[in-house]
Amino acid sequence: MFINEIHLEEGINKSMLPDTQSQKDARNIPIDKVGIKNLKYPITVKDPDNGVQHTVATVSMTVDLPKEFKGTHMSRFVEVLMNKREIEIDSIYGILTEMQKRLNAKTAHIELEFPYFKEKKAPVSGKPSLMDYRIKFHAVMNEDKKDLIMTVGVPVKTLCPCSKNISKYGAHNQRGEVTVSVRFLDTVWIEEIIGYVEKSASSELFTLLKRDDEKFVTEHAYENPVFVEDVVRNVAMKLKENKKVVWYVVEAENFESIHNHNAYAMIESHKDFSNGRHKDFMIKRY
Repeated sequence: MFINEIHLEEGINKSMLPDTQSQKDARNIPIDKVGIKNLKYPITVKDPDNGVQHTVATVSMTVDLPKEFKGTHMSRFVEVLMNKREIEIDSIYGILTEMQKRLNAKTAHIELEFPYFKEKKAPVSGKPSLMDYRIKFHAVMNEDKKDLIMTVGVPVKTLCPCSKNISKYGAHNQRGEVTVSVRFLDTVWIEEIIGYVEKSASSELFTLLKRDDEKFVTEHAYENPVFVEDVVRNVAMKLKENKKVVWYVVEAENFESIHNHNAYAMIESHKDFSNGRHKDFMIKRY
């Protein structure tokens, strides 16, 4: 048998393989989400300082599955991504549309979680360093309806007002993380959210600090004590003033230095809007 005959025979056998996923299912139960999680993939994010930033995202892709089908075709999720060797955030809805088409789905979800880097200069010495922030985009299309949530995780420093008031000297302070999720009508930069958060804590954090910087950060935090309750309220006030933001959730968690537990606070708000957009949110946080 010649090589081309072997290839022909293999092709015939492949086309005869059973499509198990498309078999009928008798249990009469539809599935809300089915797909792939924890796939690493390169992406491009808009960066107001440098044009674009290249990073690597952890990707989840899911679709709904009607009750009559046994399973979905997992390989097709990756095939959709492979049409773009690098995902651009602006192409998210194009990817969702392709998922709907390739997987015969009514609803498609994609989640991209990735580190985003921002250069910061130390407050006194001016020494530059890179800070990383935790970012997540969760987008969904239900037929032709769209929904998108951007989440920004910002590490901060907080100093306890109670500890400062009751102590003769010093006050307990710790690192914390503030997580802000927003829906918006027009572009909201990641840097905008980072700025809101860092101005709402006792002090922002830096990757590189010299001694004079460390002195400044320590004393600045001491002069700006905040509870987690203060942090979420401070951020919420800034988000309320941003007319592009139509919905937000602010969460603050302190990794307490003198307790064997964390302190936590959360605010969720639907802002007033009259143009009819985002009334039917499709992404559920809880």
